[in-house]
Amino acid sequence: MPVEVTWWGHATCAIRDSDTRVLTDPLFAVRLAHLRRRRGALPPARTRRADLALVSHLHSDHLHLPSLSELEPGTRLLVPRGAPRAVPGLRRLRGLDLTEVEPGDVVHVGPLRVRVVSARHDGRRLPFGPHRSPALGYVVEGEARTYFAGDTGLFDSMAEEVGPVDMALLPVGGWGPFLGEGHLDAGRAARALAGLGPRCAVPVHYGTYWPIGMDAVRPHEFHAPGDEFARLAAEIAPGVAVHRLGHGESVRLEVAR
Repeated sequence: MPVEVTWWGHATCAIRDSDTRVLTDPLFAVRLAHLRRRRGALPPARTRRADLALVSHLHSDHLHLPSLSELEPGTRLLVPRGAPRAVPGLRRLRGLDLTEVEPGDVVHVGPLRVRVVSARHDGRRLPFGPHRSPALGYVVEGEARTYFAGDTGLFDSMAEEVGPVDMALLPVGGWGPFLGEGHLDAGRAARALAGLGPRCAVPVHYGTYWPIGMDAVRPHEFHAPGDEFARLAAEIAPGVAVHRLGHGESVRLEVAR
């Protein structure tokens, strides 16, 4: 059975593997503080039905309480260790099966095995949260091995910690004119891809949200990262198939074990 990944914008992806539905960093908002969704319709209602939801870190565009509250009751939710203390609203979510995790943990959900790996990113709840919760990536292992990097910078042990994967969902941009530390831009994401060596990759975390009133400020940082990542990946990781998806588009991966 093929494994299917659908990109719904920003860091929100739906992974279907072994008849199990996984949702990454669910974000269903038209507007988030000073950000407005500039491209792509909101994910449809069916995306709220998932067996498992993964939260990579505590920033509000990744851990978005109103979006998590829309998930169907019974959804398993993995969050960084310490998240309920840092974001008390998590405790008020009803009907979700919440589990705190940290790098090195392994969680089984139905036929899937989910490995929790490190990320290099400021994972606290901004603007005032303490450094108590790690930023995370996840490797979803079923028919395929799919790496969701969350939000991260490039680090030396990434390929060793993540291990062999079939598909990589890599951030290649952000939501503003400048990327701070702890992020992958198109060039660093291509270098990460060369080290990971998956069969295919999908660029995410770009081209969706942008600060209100800043449309004319470095607009290429909104539009260009996906194409730039594909171009650079073809140069330094030519054996990897890059699928630059539009919002709501999917890619299927046939896996023979």
